[in-house]
Amino acid sequence: MILTILSPNFCLRREYINNIEYFKPTLKDINDMQKLVKPYIEDGTILHRSNDEIATTIRSYTSVKIDNILCGFVALHIHSQELAEIRSLIVDKTNRNHGIGTTLVNMCLKEAKQYNVKKVLTLTYKEQFFLNLNFDIIQKETIPEHKIWADCIKCKHFPICNEIALIKKV
Repeated sequence: MILTILSPNFCLRREYINNIEYFKPTLKDINDMQKLVKPYIEDGTILHRSNDEIATTIRSYTSVKIDNILCGFVALHIHSQELAEIRSLIVDKTNRNHGIGTTLVNMCLKEAKQYNVKKVLTLTYKEQFFLNLNFDIIQKETIPEHKIWADCIKCKHFPICNEIALIKKV
């Protein structure tokens, strides 16, 4: 399914981008997703997820292509009836600061609302980006323990975490 969206929350500042598509990826998109995220896995910005892990959670992802080239994606992972998490947000460097990341996050927030999730969490090094989207900083100690042991333990920086935890009520 392809969603071509230019929403009120989307502020595209580059006029030469003619063909932008937001879509739910399929299994055939996994290799492109892995190529896009590889440098950020290597520097520890984003956790590595195997092809199988992405495949089992592919429905949680939203992706974006410009001129039919993958340039970003995000996942909304539901932890409980109360809490979801925005994870693996990536926009390639050449397409940053043009509203694409904001649109991806807003799409996740809309999806969370459709599922009646109460709050959306994120762990990030890009604190100001999420503050600009009205997320609030929280103490990491308030994050559910299963999140820490399921994901954080895989991080190359664990147990010394410099990510900022933020949350938003939806």
